[in-house]
Amino acid sequence: MANQTGIKLGTIIDKFHLDVLYGPEGYRERLLTIEDVNRPGLQLTGFFDYFDRERMQLLGLVEISYLEGISPEKRAAVFDTLFSYHTPAVMFARGLKPYPECMEMAKKHQQVILSTQENTANIMSTLIAYLRTALSPTITRHGVLVEVYGEGVMLAGESGIGKSETAIELVKRGHRLIADDAIEIRRNPSGGLVGTAPELIRYYMELRGIGVVDVRRLFGMSAVKFDSAIDMVIEMENWKDGKVYDRLGADEHFTTLLDVRVPTLTIPVRPGRNLAVVIEVAAMNNRNKKMGCNDALELAMQVDSHIDREYLELNPQ
Repeated sequence: MANQTGIKLGTIIDKFHLDVLYGPEGYRERLLTIEDVNRPGLQLTGFFDYFDRERMQLLGLVEISYLEGISPEKRAAVFDTLFSYHTPAVMFARGLKPYPECMEMAKKHQQVILSTQENTANIMSTLIAYLRTALSPTITRHGVLVEVYGEGVMLAGESGIGKSETAIELVKRGHRLIADDAIEIRRNPSGGLVGTAPELIRYYMELRGIGVVDVRRLFGMSAVKFDSAIDMVIEMENWKDGKVYDRLGADEHFTTLLDVRVPTLTIPVRPGRNLAVVIEVAAMNNRNKKMGCNDALELAMQVDSHIDREYLELNPQ
């Protein structure tokens, strides 16, 4: 099941270098769970129908200009009402200074007040984009994620099948490791999947008989990557005598992760097979298909066309 978690306000403050004008005890632990930001123009006039108190509130030049035109007593009443909804935080853009009435009511309601030098449109669009990615559904799956020729390849299969050994061979051949053993998978706003490693084990790999190695330290920064799109899944399984494996590749198979269908291949494993080379070819072929070229279908069409010609030659009308 996918996890829908919140983002701590402290994380937002640090990432966007926000100034804290007032922060009550424990304010950094407050959670943002909505991937949107609200400009409370209507709320400043007293209209709170359909108001979402879970959103961060952003005040810019328009809101400040409106507040400038009303009396201090009315400003105090406006902020008293707005802050009574206990939103995650209220941010002032463009380095604008909050009114004394704002700070007074913030202390009364324990409302976090933040400030940024960014203009309103920039901070709003950037913050929403970040929240949409950070709050997107996430699952964790067992496997290895590598980037091969720009394609994110997720290696799956039972424990001990050789996923890590194959991945380390791919790294030696110039490709990049994203995650070993556990992959955190997130659906991005565009509908694709992005995988990364849990922070605790990022860039580490377990090789049976050797132990745990730090791929970044052994092979350098060019051998690792923080995250990658997941473009295909390769299921590794022990070779089973008598099982019919796909030899043409005309039929497409998919794995569904977070309601996203990912192209999937089943690769049988047995001694003597160079799996790293096979996976390199699979990655290139997957990119080829995305560009509109399907070699298996082209071959099938050529064979069908040849059979049709042979039939007409033998059976002229």
